Amino acid sequence: MEVKRRTVRSLVAKLSSVSEQTRSEALAELRLITKHDAESRPVVAEAGAIPYLAEILYSSSSTSQENSAATLLNLSISSREAIMSTRGLLDAISHALSHSSSDAATQLCAATIHSLLIADESYRPIIGSKRDIIYSLVRIVTDSNSPARSIKDALKAMFGVALYPLNRATLIDLGAIPALVSIIVRDARTGIMEDASAVLAQIAGCEESEEGLRKAGGLRVLGDLLDEGTGVSRRIKENAVAALLNLARCGGEKGREEVREVAMKVLEGIADVAENGSSKGKAKAFDLLKIVLEGFEMGDSRFDYLLNHHSK
Repeated sequence: MEVKRRTVRSLVAKLSSVSEQTRSEALAELRLITKHDAESRPVVAEAGAIPYLAEILYSSSSTSQENSAATLLNLSISSREAIMSTRGLLDAISHALSHSSSDAATQLCAATIHSLLIADESYRPIIGSKRDIIYSLVRIVTDSNSPARSIKDALKAMFGVALYPLNRATLIDLGAIPALVSIIVRDARTGIMEDASAVLAQIAGCEESEEGLRKAGGLRVLGDLLDEGTGVSRRIKENAVAALLNLARCGGEKGREEVREVAMKVLEGIADVAENGSSKGKAKAFDLLKIVLEGFEMGDSRFDYLLNHHSK
């Protein structure tokens, strides 16, 4: 272990070299070490590498940006506190997200944000207060030229941001709802649709989502996802149910009425989730059916059974 420490200290020291080649070689080596040797990750953080990595994210070299972002992503697995306590680190990530000429660096920065958000709840309000980061994530999703991997990592980061309720209004304010609705409509790739609908379901859990979904045509799209003929994955259907349920719970009376109107057209799809979904999906579908069918006499044994069975 002592040999590793000496090696790491030597490499970190080289990050401050006046020679660009020396800095680049040391950075590439640190990327490899933090990728393949889990024991070395805390050693790299303790040796003071993170401030240098933050500075390198401002580099004009796309290769250096990529290596720095990849090293930070590797360190985020076990040295999150050291990353979050480094002054200016989030600003550096924000810069790389919005200004890097490297798609790989952009994707790696988005993945780092996701890694930090999922690991520790206390980081969610901190990262959520960085509007530039959220704006950059939304921009990645909106840009039709963004690579699929960048979009997926941006969506996962947005999901982590949305897990903190007070961040949802910020996401809406920065255009997340039309971006998500648009990508669900235009992107046929199941994985991206699943991630986008999951973020939309989280964002729907605030009162500001009602107007945003209305303007973006989101309710109609959520209904389409539950249509039996759409053929989307079970996870996408569960996300659509969750979004409609959250809107019905958090929106106003007009929003609840609009949810009822949409849901009445896709009752079979909601019932399918109630019968065949995951445990969470079933529970949310039952709750949505109760809201939608409240006061209605269906005269349909299938729905009567579902509601009565769930209430017991």
